[in-house]
Amino acid sequence: MALHFAKRITEYRLAKELFSRGKDIILSPEAQVMKTFIQHGETTVFEHCLAVAKYSLLFAHFLERTLKIKVDRDSLVRGALLHDYFLYDWHDKNVPGRRVHGFTHPGVAMRNADRDFGLNDIERDIISKHMFPLTPFLPMHRESYIVTIADKWCALAETFKIDVSSYIIYRVNFNIALADGDYSIDYGETKAEF
Repeated sequence: MALHFAKRITEYRLAKELFSRGKDIILSPEAQVMKTFIQHGETTVFEHCLAVAKYSLLFAHFLERTLKIKVDRDSLVRGALLHDYFLYDWHDKNVPGRRVHGFTHPGVAMRNADRDFGLNDIERDIISKHMFPLTPFLPMHRESYIVTIADKWCALAETFKIDVSSYIIYRVNFNIALADGDYSIDYGETKAEF
């Protein structure tokens, strides 16, 4: 029981950190478009990017606490949230280049993200090289390696329908609803709006 409670606190802290570091991206209308495209199985691109950001933060916590390796968490979260910002349905047979999507989408995502959000060098490296070894160049930053590993794990879990992100997705959607003023709790006779 205590272990389960500790895990929930960690999930809450991860969700809070993820939202605080990526709020501008998560709340943007541009990023909301990612909810309309499926990535793996039944997981949307938006949900996949949230899961990758979550696991990237978990890996960063591990590296910082156990190996004392410093990680730029702001760039890590922003890069993870935008690593698949390609903005098309790669399952659609009419999309040109869909057969080579795995090789080409990092460049498309990086250009889109740089155009819409402005990126630093670490974020550009994360997005453009997250498909290594399909992309021929080695990542240059530890944050890029972290997102690459998290992306592979989440893609595998989502393909086999293993839930890796429902709590994070719930918390982020809750915060979006709060920001939009769409959240209310019905207490019977009294209704509280946030």
